[in-house]
Amino acid sequence: MNYEALLIDTQDGIATITINRPQALNAINKSVMTELNSFFGNDYKSIDGLKSVIITGAGEKAFVAGADIKEFASLDAAAGSALSKYGQDTYMLIENFHLPVIAVVNGFALGGGCELAMACHMRIASSNAKFGQPEVNLGLIPGYGASQRLPQLIGKSKAMELLLTADMIKAEEAKAIGLINYVAEDKAEALDLAKTILKKIATKGPLAVAKTIQAVNAYYDESKDGYQIEHQEFGNCIASEDCKEGALAFVEKRRAVFTGK
Repeated sequence: MNYEALLIDTQDGIATITINRPQALNAINKSVMTELNSFFGNDYKSIDGLKSVIITGAGEKAFVAGADIKEFASLDAAAGSALSKYGQDTYMLIENFHLPVIAVVNGFALGGGCELAMACHMRIASSNAKFGQPEVNLGLIPGYGASQRLPQLIGKSKAMELLLTADMIKAEEAKAIGLINYVAEDKAEALDLAKTILKKIATKGPLAVAKTIQAVNAYYDESKDGYQIEHQEFGNCIASEDCKEGALAFVEKRRAVFTGK
């Protein structure tokens, strides 16, 4: 994986993806989006023993301060729609990824950056983090899913307020309204907390973890019957070797050794 805009470091089965454009406050340009799409679409398969992913931004000032506006200047309606669709598709790969993905938000998470964080399964912020969707300031609407995910996470009324006013909110308020899971003192502490959570999840049945992500996401997909997916995947899990091992380990009062089968 030879990326220009992303740095990837893997330790203990956790791949930490760092968006590495600090000179541009890690703004999402075509390279960032293409490389995220490539990683979550296929390239992750080259990492042996991968169990989870962290996404963060280089430096202390920004997670992702938004999209690279310079790339918008020459777009017509069709090109703009295509850009938005590609971003939505990329973030959907993250949301539907079969392994847990945590965003560690350091500094600004604005526009496409806030949308990237929302596409992850959980969010942990440093105390200096700020969140917002400033698109209306540019005469735009969000293009990478905020109009859908923000109401899911914090409710319609508050989402409308943030989307229409373009106000930024600090980490503590983001936690209070349900946008993020935890606030840590700084980026290092946020990364440590994310790794602690992911290491705990890694002790669980990997098939069950993947199917839980699938079932929860189905709740928000109008084309799917979440209850049907739940009972189908419950059946698949209960017939798995992992479930048999889990039940036996419970009876024998020992830690289960899961294989993902």
